[in-house]
Formats: sequence, structure tokens, C-alpha cells
Amino acid sequence: MSDTLRRLAENVDAWIATATPDGMPYLVPLSFLWDGETLLLATAATSPTARNMLASKDVRIGVGPTRDVVLIHGAVTAVPTAELSPAEGDAFAEKTGFDPRTLRDYLYFRVRPLRVQAWREVDEQPGRDITL
Repeated sequence: MSDTLRRLAENVDAWIATATPDGMPYLVPLSFLWDGETLLLATAATSPTARNMLASKDVRIGVGPTRDVVLIHGAVTAVPTAELSPAEGDAFAEKTGFDPRTLRDYLYFRVRPLRVQAWREVDEQPGRDITL
């Protein structure tokens, strides 16, 4: 589990998978901040990813390379920029290298993991579900 927590703390980008209300999948890379309990993402409020997360409140996230990936199924909560604490905004900007607070029409999204799976080499770990 420590390697999974290290990956969440150190990695900057992840693959974010959402779906439209009629089930059309959508996959994009986004930067994130892990605070020890949730992931914080940001994207344009008009993007397909934002619309899908607002509609479904559901997301799948992949962090890391394919042979050592952490998969997260999470519940999404929208966080308007005005409701983000200055400390969170600063931490996100420092880790990701960009500050969505300076951009128009961006939303933050907090993702609370519901299920976390650590996918590694087949012979390395027979049980994939872990608890954070």
C-alpha cells in the first residue's frame, strides 16, 4: 500500500474516464493533487469531462504506467474556485505547475475514492483491491 500512496503523492497527471448520461465514454489526462484522502482535479467548466462529472458524480482514474497502475473509482464533488481554500489552491498550483484560479470558467473537482486497485505484474500481487 505504501507504494500506492507514494504514487498518489508524487505523480502529477492521471487518466480521467467519465461517461455521458447515455454512456458514451470520454478519457482525458488531467493533473491532480492528492491530499491523503481525496484527489483534487481542475478542468474547464464547459469541457466534456466537467459536464460528465457534474451529471454522474462518478469517475474512474488511472495513475501510473500500465504495468504499475493505480485504478480509482471515485465519487465526485464539484468545488467552485471561490470555495477552494487558498492553501489548497496554492498546493494544487505548486504541484501541477498551473493555477486554474487565474483562468476563466474553471471548476475544481474533489474525488473521494470508493475503490482502489493496484495493478502490477500478474505474479506480484494476487489481490488488487486495497484500502487507503
